[in-house]
Amino acid sequence: MVRKVFFSFDFDRDAWRAGQIRNSGVTRDNAGFLDVVDWEAVKKKGSDEIKKWINNQITGTSVTVVLIGAKTNESYYVQYELEQSWKKGNGILGIYIHQVKNADSRTDVKGSNSFGGIFPSSYDNKKYFADRFPTYDWVDNDGRNNIDKWIEIAAKSAGK
Repeated sequence: MVRKVFFSFDFDRDAWRAGQIRNSGVTRDNAGFLDVVDWEAVKKKGSDEIKKWINNQITGTSVTVVLIGAKTNESYYVQYELEQSWKKGNGILGIYIHQVKNADSRTDVKGSNSFGGIFPSSYDNKKYFADRFPTYDWVDNDGRNNIDKWIEIAAKSAGK
């Protein structure tokens, strides 16, 4: 089954890496990508417009994939995207992308999958991303051949 997916990532540092994953031919009907020109236009309008854009992009998706780079866990907007995805009931998963080369053909350091205690833990004490959602490595876990499976697992675990 084809799923509509929202991709969350640190735009300033990882847009190239995210693009490599998007352009790998494995993701279809996805949401959550802007090119540099579009992102700069949205960013200039301020935080409320960015949040509005995020909310519009998440609408109609069933899974959120967090592309985890070196500084992704520090991104205010990634945390916001996770909160909104959780509220919407999306399946969520993380993929480490530090071994994907950037525009300068460089890899990066592995980022953390700790995004702070952003998930309500009233029923299971799992308030951290690392406790609640699976994470994979794009290179080590052969993301090119497995991302569709990971997305389907996340969707089904969310009841979608």
